[in-house]
Amino acid sequence: MSNWGGTNADNETIQYCFPNNNLSCTRNVKPGAEFIFVYIFISTVSVLTVFLNLLVIISIAHFHQLHSPTNVLIFSLAMADLIVGLILMPVHGLKLIEPCWYFGEIFCSIFPFIFYVVVTASLGNLIIISVDRYIAVNDPLRYTTRVDTNRAVFSIVVNWVFSSIYSFLILYESVLYPEKNHTCIGECILFIKLEYIITDVLVTLVTPCCLIIYLYLKIFFLAKHQAEHINALTDKKVKSEKKAAKSLGVVVMIYLLCWIPYYIAALTLGQDTGDSLVINIMYWILCMNSLMNPLIYAMFYRWFRISTKYILTLKIFEPSSQYLNLFIEEK
Repeated sequence: MSNWGGTNADNETIQYCFPNNNLSCTRNVKPGAEFIFVYIFISTVSVLTVFLNLLVIISIAHFHQLHSPTNVLIFSLAMADLIVGLILMPVHGLKLIEPCWYFGEIFCSIFPFIFYVVVTASLGNLIIISVDRYIAVNDPLRYTTRVDTNRAVFSIVVNWVFSSIYSFLILYESVLYPEKNHTCIGECILFIKLEYIITDVLVTLVTPCCLIIYLYLKIFFLAKHQAEHINALTDKKVKSEKKAAKSLGVVVMIYLLCWIPYYIAALTLGQDTGDSLVINIMYWILCMNSLMNPLIYAMFYRWFRISTKYILTLKIFEPSSQYLNLFIEEK
């Protein structure tokens, strides 16, 4: 359960969200330096998240060499993360500055639903990508027959449909009856029952976390086994094992660091709506995963660096640019 509005600072000037309305909530005016710092941070992270995910989306959509099942999954992940950067990050960031809700009751009802759908879909994308990579490493000879673009698209559609249904079931009371938890005008409270929070922890933290860790451990040991055979004559075993271990460590650590703080706060606070600052900070950390995803799943690829160069130098507007070679060897 989280609170989008609230008051907690004793040393800040107290004003009303809507001065001409007797039913208005109160607000705390933060010091100018604090306001400027938080605003710059929010703007920078949001713009960077949108920019990086747009690079991924444009690259995969434009260049024909990138029209593969794996990249279709990365495209879906980037779309979810783009929405986080465009909508969720700015709104959650503003709650660190401005406790009042000025976006109206309708958006107060819709915003939590958008948040849960996008974040759950993003997690689903990570799981599907993990499964795809496991199949590619475990059975590379039959990968093209077991995984194709149509199956990748189908898995994406199922993921987004499941995310929408699941989010509605978790939030249906807040979505259908948002006004029941409001005590004043300018307040937007998201109320979730404790049993739903526990269910959410199991569905969107424990299960995905265990599955992703299991798959990447399998990938790591498979890569290690293959390295022992393939690199026996080439003496590249150490380099390959370090690369596999590094990729596993980055994926797992970033995932855990972004998600665990939110659920610890949610379980600790339970149904207490008073500590909005803690909840908003945890939500913000959770959203930061959308900034990390393009760095982990895209920027480690050579084709992403080459396609980014083509995009930033406007070569994508040249005739037949969609057929440019993105897999040239780096010097």
